[in-house]
Amino acid sequence: MKILPLLLGLMFSAFLSTAQEDNCACCTDDHKAFDFWLGTWEVTLPNGNKAGQNLIEKIQGGCVLRENWTGANGNFTGTSYNFYNPGTGLWEQLWLDVAGTILKLKGQRTGDQMIMESEETINEDKSVSTQRITWTLQEDGKVRQVWEVLKDGVSAQVLFDGLYSRKE
Repeated sequence: MKILPLLLGLMFSAFLSTAQEDNCACCTDDHKAFDFWLGTWEVTLPNGNKAGQNLIEKIQGGCVLRENWTGANGNFTGTSYNFYNPGTGLWEQLWLDVAGTILKLKGQRTGDQMIMESEETINEDKSVSTQRITWTLQEDGKVRQVWEVLKDGVSAQVLFDGLYSRKE
């Protein structure tokens, strides 16, 4: 008779596990579009010098990608929160760092790239600027991140160009 309660308990546990998976609010393909950036990374500049390290992890039941950046010298840190917004069909990022920088971006995945841009800013010379960050998944699993300033839709300056390699 002790087997029946055990059997019922196992069945109930399996039911709850399946029900939780079926009710996963952020398990769609759209919510997984930026998963290629998940991991613990060493980041290098185009000249091969170390730029820093980055930890990208899912939090809040898989609904948010949190980035924890530490620059090579350890003095510069930043955090971003990235999420898919089903209301707009876009990915959004909020970046905050130790220097007080706040950057808000929106965009989407196209092929092997996640491309996000800030809202437009009108400059003193009346030109229009945006900031754009592109993450490109490489064939070898590395990720290249390029952060640009666009003026009137044309790349005017590269603020960061880093190659992400997974840490072992």
